[in-house]
This record gives sequence, C-alpha cells and structure tokens, in this order.
Amino acid sequence: MTEHIDAVGALSRASSVEGAARRGTRWYARYLGVFAVGQLALVPMAVLWHGVTAAITFGITNVLLVGGLSLYAASRRVVSRHFGVLHGSLVGAWAVLFAVTVALSTGPFRDSVPFAAVAALICASPMAVGAWWEVRRSS
Repeated sequence: MTEHIDAVGALSRASSVEGAARRGTRWYARYLGVFAVGQLALVPMAVLWHGVTAAITFGITNVLLVGGLSLYAASRRVVSRHFGVLHGSLVGAWAVLFAVTVALSTGPFRDSVPFAAVAALICASPMAVGAWWEVRRSS
C-alpha cells in the first residue's frame, strides 16, 4: 500500500513539473508575436524606402529588434522539446518569404504600397502562426 501512495505522489509531482515546464515556455509565444509585429514595420521599410539613410535606419531597427529578442530569449530558463527544429523552421520560412519580397520589390513591385502591405502580412505569418501554436501547446 505504501508503494502505491509513493507512486501516486511521484506521478503528482511529475505532473506538476510538466505543467510548470509548459507554462515556462510561453515566453516563446511572446517572442514570436513581437517578431511578427516587427515585420509589419520592417517589411514596408525594406520595400518602400531607398538610399543610404533608409538602409542605415533599417539596419539599426533590425539590430535592435533581433538583439532585444535574443537577449530576451537568452534570459529564459525553459525551452520546449524540439525547440531548435521549430525555431529553425519558422526563421527559415520567414527568411524565404522576406527574400522573395525583397526580390519582387526591386522589380515589378517597386514602390508599391499595396505590395508592401500584403508582403508585411505574409512575412509576419510564419511567426504569427508559430506564436498561436505555441500558446495552444503551452496551455
């Protein structure tokens, strides 16, 4: 009987630790959300602005966003299982979409405000979907 009580206690503690770990990974949803929102400003900036001043402003803004997110991520203690694969996939999808956006904005969609608006939403979508998925998974 004592073994049964010990087993129940161990399972209860394991469940508690698992719940705390899941809640501890919610930071990643916030990280992805901020990255997605950042795309709403950075993509139109990359598509519509031209010249040295635009490039410097874009670069500084991008460094501040990525640097801030990196510091935030480095201070977190918990990551979810397969975090590296998930993060790599999301960033890879974003990179492909952003590269296509920049390529198209130098040709047929140069200075197109509607294109910039749609491209911003498209470039934000991998991170927004990742944030939504992380919130559902960590609940």
